[in-house]
Amino acid sequence: MALLLAAAPATKAQLLQEGTPTGFSRADSLRGDYNSPLRACYDINYYHLDVRLDVAGQAIRGSNEFRFTATRDFTRLQFDLFANLAVEKVEYQGRPLPFTREFNAVFVTFPEFIRQGQQASFTVYYGGQPTVAKNAPWDGGVVFAEHGAGQPWVATACQGVGASIWWPCKDQQADEPDSMLISVTVPRGLTNVSNGRLRSTTKLKGGATRFDWFVGNPINNYDVALNVANYAHFQDTYAGEKGPLTLDYWVLPENLAQAKKQFGENVKPMLKSMEYWFGPYPFYEDGYKLVETPHLGMEHQSAVAYGNEYKNGYRGQDRSATGWGLKWDFIIIHESGHEWFGNSLTSKDIADMWIHEAFTTYSEALFVESQFGKDAARQYIHGQRRNIRNDGPIIGPYGVNQEGSSDMYDKGSNLLHLIRTAYVPDDAKWRELLRGLNRTFFHQTITTKQVVDYFNQQTGQNLTPVFDQYLRHAGLPVLEVRFPATGPPLARWVAAAPGFALPARLRVQGTAGFVALPLTTTFQPVNLPGLTRENLELDTENFYIGVLAE
Repeated sequence: MALLLAAAPATKAQLLQEGTPTGFSRADSLRGDYNSPLRACYDINYYHLDVRLDVAGQAIRGSNEFRFTATRDFTRLQFDLFANLAVEKVEYQGRPLPFTREFNAVFVTFPEFIRQGQQASFTVYYGGQPTVAKNAPWDGGVVFAEHGAGQPWVATACQGVGASIWWPCKDQQADEPDSMLISVTVPRGLTNVSNGRLRSTTKLKGGATRFDWFVGNPINNYDVALNVANYAHFQDTYAGEKGPLTLDYWVLPENLAQAKKQFGENVKPMLKSMEYWFGPYPFYEDGYKLVETPHLGMEHQSAVAYGNEYKNGYRGQDRSATGWGLKWDFIIIHESGHEWFGNSLTSKDIADMWIHEAFTTYSEALFVESQFGKDAARQYIHGQRRNIRNDGPIIGPYGVNQEGSSDMYDKGSNLLHLIRTAYVPDDAKWRELLRGLNRTFFHQTITTKQVVDYFNQQTGQNLTPVFDQYLRHAGLPVLEVRFPATGPPLARWVAAAPGFALPARLRVQGTAGFVALPLTTTFQPVNLPGLTRENLELDTENFYIGVLAE
């Protein structure tokens, strides 16, 4: 008779492989394929986005200069802009270029070959009414809101759908500009806060003001943000690993007192924890900002969007239901954690967005560990499991701008806890592994394979099947234990990932400590004296593999 230690609600295992996905359209491929010849032919070096915001008309108009280096000879390339925004002209060396549109893609033809290695530029002039977000940040677009006595309050949030929903760009994560100038003109009396450092503020004729923000580091497109209100501003400094880090806070005037208290209690402890575990804040040159927004929050690089209403937890709720999540502001900790994972380390394809979300969700637990100890962190991680659905692969289909299951957050966090517990239990080595990951891929766009190869190299183990099981299959591994009439009990893993192997931590109930048994998908003897079907206990606190089946 077999004893199954089964997963919490299991679903049919589905293997996700790279290749041509089915059920997607030409528009999906134009948006999601970063290897297409008309995109891969040029590498973005710099953008100058220069726009004027019409708050009353909910419209935007301006230009974006693309500076690039050719990766091969070409005469034609693709950039992206949603079809509801008009391309007024594309200019190259003072001359207009012919262009065509297909869905949200724009194709430009040059008058002569752009040669491999050549640096060149073109400028796109555009305008119109951008998509208005209905429920930001989960649906993309521009948020037009009000605060106080009818004061304008505008912000952008476009992760997933793409930055081209409001500005023209090469809209895929695999290619980031090395630097960027963001110029935003708004009605007098309002302030625009974007990424990076404020270079200048210029009063223009007609009652408008232009704010020029310079980003001195690579930045992914969806992080580029404008935030417009009659903001109040206050500052602080954090003594970080690379020296003084400027902290700038932009909040609604009526919330200034609350902001000073909430940010003061959360930001510096967050930075201390993140730098301890992951290494120096990745954008010292651009500083750290929190900007109050009319949506919940987003990881906009060096200008983190904050809308958690100055409450601890997630809008006052504890996602882990353990109590630990109510001792700190979820949005400050989680969205700032993305500065390391999502902003410094960015997945080339949104299908690999687990790299952003699993590590950042796990950073919440590391913050709890830094503040309250390992037992509290373990409880918090275990509490995260209540949000896991096991409804599909965490990795999405490649090349069509499609993410995988939302389990990338909490299941991804528990996967990292599993890796730590099973393979790198030494705290100092685990910390160095995480810091080394950030050093190795600092300011790079990366893939799942690169991350898994790094873990394999650093641990000296083949962890690929473990990552495959949790990332590419919906179902969890199941431990099967048999008690034959004679001889020791036998155990194996039932898993969909080929070659799956994982130490199982077992013990006889009431004994002091678990024994780690290196099990595979083939039955092996379990040498635990006195083990019976009734007293078998599996360590599920550290391993996300479920509970004893009824």
